[in-house]
Amino acid sequence: MKFKDDIEDIADSADKQEKLEKQLNNDIAAYWEDAELEIGTRKGVDAPCMLAGNIVDIQEKLDEHIVALNQMNAMRYVTPFRSIVQEKSTSLSEAADTIEKWLKVQTLWGNLVAVFAAGDIAKQMPTESKKFKQIDRLWLKIMERANENRNVIKQCSDDFLKN
Repeated sequence: MKFKDDIEDIADSADKQEKLEKQLNNDIAAYWEDAELEIGTRKGVDAPCMLAGNIVDIQEKLDEHIVALNQMNAMRYVTPFRSIVQEKSTSLSEAADTIEKWLKVQTLWGNLVAVFAAGDIAKQMPTESKKFKQIDRLWLKIMERANENRNVIKQCSDDFLKN
């Protein structure tokens, strides 16, 4: 009976660590292992060129899991998993940032495609048209590469794709 409180504290800590580990492995890590981006096409462009479909769901899940990881990191029971939690948190934050940048570029690119697809403007602005064609080729190359392996985390951590 002398060690009853210590034993209860150890058992409680072990129970909470197990729950945290299950959430980390079964909910968060397992989800991102299979999560994929949907890459679509745009009218007039025959190549994969746009984040599409499930992108809002992906962003919401990223936000949800980042919050959960931050909460885990603040728990006293996280000690055995702290490095994993921090690594996952960094990875998901980078993915969220990369997707946000892609969506901004995608919007700008889409607006420019509409402008430069019409031959009149391209003829009136040959220098800008040439610059856009370079940007267009690079964007299409990035999206083609993203389409090859659609895993969210792998794509968003690829140095070529995230810059």
